Amino acid sequence: MERTEDTTPNEAANDVTNEVTNEVTATADGTSSPGGSAPDSGGSRRSRRRRRLRRTALFLPLMFLLPLLSVLTALRVTYMGEPEDGTQTRNRDALWLGHAWVDGRKKDADVTALARRLNGTGIRDLYVHSGPLEHDGTLPESVYPRARWFIDAVHERLPGIRVQAFLGDVLATETPDGMRLEDPGTRAAVLRSARQILDTGYQGIHLDLEPLHSGDRNYLGLLDALRRETRSRDARLSVAAHQMDPLPAFHTVWGRVTGHPKWWSQEFFGQVARRVDQIAMMSYDTMQPLESTYGGYVAQQTSLALEVTPPSTDLLMGLPFFHENRFGHWNHAETVPAAVRGVRLGLSRTDADRARFGVALYIDFAATEADWRAYKDDWVE
Repeated sequence: MERTEDTTPNEAANDVTNEVTNEVTATADGTSSPGGSAPDSGGSRRSRRRRRLRRTALFLPLMFLLPLLSVLTALRVTYMGEPEDGTQTRNRDALWLGHAWVDGRKKDADVTALARRLNGTGIRDLYVHSGPLEHDGTLPESVYPRARWFIDAVHERLPGIRVQAFLGDVLATETPDGMRLEDPGTRAAVLRSARQILDTGYQGIHLDLEPLHSGDRNYLGLLDALRRETRSRDARLSVAAHQMDPLPAFHTVWGRVTGHPKWWSQEFFGQVARRVDQIAMMSYDTMQPLESTYGGYVAQQTSLALEVTPPSTDLLMGLPFFHENRFGHWNHAETVPAAVRGVRLGLSRTDADRARFGVALYIDFAATEADWRAYKDDWVE
């Protein structure tokens, strides 16, 4: 007990006696025996609990906030600097097109307008949605009745541009419904569907299966079979690819917490890239809150992809030609200018002279004039 100068000896002795009595009568579980002062100790326990709760309430947000702020700061720093001169289009860019081009909704005038839009850009490949595949891997011909017309119209008005069949489906990796790549019969049906649609006149297959978990050996086996088929026809095989771990093994941690791993390991990205002619990373839907952190994230992803994509494979980084506000995608942050600058920074720092490189624009029907202007001004010109 702290003593003060105006405490009398008798008062001090009584205080000491009371303290000793309370300490001796305290039980092991922290409660007072009948000889102690129950009301005072109960109030003290409640006070201590409140203090602990307040400290916990402050600590838990900080435990999550500080690492998040560190990551955002690192991405902001990654967005700093200037891209090297010449880190612009290599005339290997691509454009994802909606289903309206092959189901009868689009007409000759629309192809003419598309040709006018693409004139003077670096776009070489069109991924036109021609599915989706059924969950069993089959592809009804009824879903692309005007495919032959569109292919011929593009070749007439846009000579030198390839048309690839954009095929995809939902995988049963996180829900009971969807395509199951572990089924050999399903994989065989996907291969037959590829043969079927290449017979229509497409110059390649563009495969988009989601959500595809990192390390899926059945997917790699399917790509091997598809590559043999496309090579025998002098056609292209391309895929839409997930983003890579922004931190080591992050997809594993995120998957355990959310049930949706989302990212691929860098090793798996490289395994996929070695099996295809083109790999287009879907570098959007990144959960980034600011243009600067999104651009830094794209720069990081570009560098990671360049490190493991062989020189014989076209690496394309996706640009967000769509506008939504939802969890995982903020329209004010994921902009075309930020994405292009991030791509150029990553290219500058990792492999500025790489020839087989480009961007892929997603998607035609949602794009604005501002999106097209940013692509042309910042990447093409």
